[in-house]
Amino acid sequence: MNVIVIIATFICVVGLSTIFSLLYRGVDRKLVAHMQGRVGPPVVQPFRDVRKLLMKENIIPDGAISWLFTAAPFICLITSALLLFYIPLFGQEALLGGYGDAILVIYLLILPSLALVLAGFASSSPYATVGAQREMVIMMSYELPLAITVVSLAWRIGRVADNPFMFSTIAESPIWSLVGPLGTIGSLILLFALLVVTTGEAGKVPFDIAEAETEIAGGLLVEYSGRNLCLFYLADIIKTFALASLVVALFIPYNLSPLVGIGAPVLAGIVDGLFFLVKAFAVMLISISVIRTAVARFKISQASWVYIIAMTLISLFGLILLSVDLMVS
Repeated sequence: MNVIVIIATFICVVGLSTIFSLLYRGVDRKLVAHMQGRVGPPVVQPFRDVRKLLMKENIIPDGAISWLFTAAPFICLITSALLLFYIPLFGQEALLGGYGDAILVIYLLILPSLALVLAGFASSSPYATVGAQREMVIMMSYELPLAITVVSLAWRIGRVADNPFMFSTIAESPIWSLVGPLGTIGSLILLFALLVVTTGEAGKVPFDIAEAETEIAGGLLVEYSGRNLCLFYLADIIKTFALASLVVALFIPYNLSPLVGIGAPVLAGIVDGLFFLVKAFAVMLISISVIRTAVARFKISQASWVYIIAMTLISLFGLILLSVDLMVS
């Protein structure tokens, strides 16, 4: 019975996450258009895109590895949805919170990117092959600052609590309640690094080098159409939502109901769920909408430098500040 409940809850969570993510995608496109002096599409346009793609025909190009070409979108969608099992959502504990932690989520984040790489190589298109190579480079680049950020937080929380990589522990001992002035600055630096990593993990401008429509005609997904392309589209929005939820779980693990004194479980759940959506929207607004409006696409060498050199040094500096703050406190 517990398995049935978990599966039913997971379906509901994926459905709600997909609806919110599609809604955010519409708001994002509208906001970015206004920032750039354009009108932009209606907010419901992503829903229309999904409906239209589902009605289109799947085309498998000549020379493609057909079984891998077809399987890659399913793998990408399933692995992206799998993240929602282990990350706390809507102000509640993760569905499988006792079986996974932040380290597991870091590993799971690699899987959708690997599915995209396989899709590119299976397409038999030179544009897709170039896109797959770029995706591999950028994927290896942002893993180091991401790991440093998560390990830094866990190291500091581990000084006062057991199992510091568990999201439940992070929620019970938020980093902001443990540090002094120097530690607060260090935590803000780590938050900045994670927001920049979120942009690259989501594959958005300026780190959308693997797609780059103006250079390689869509790159990884140039040969995809119809339902297969729709699966990649849904996987992308779900992964973006999961990334925003990860930032919230690590740095803003607060619920609103205890602060305003709401004791009724149902009402508290609704309030905390809405508050979580506000936090996730704020994270996506900063890490995706604002950045992609303000910065043009990087070259692959520039993107690698940003992560391997700049973000790694920045996250290490945040770790140093946390260490100094611990010594002086």
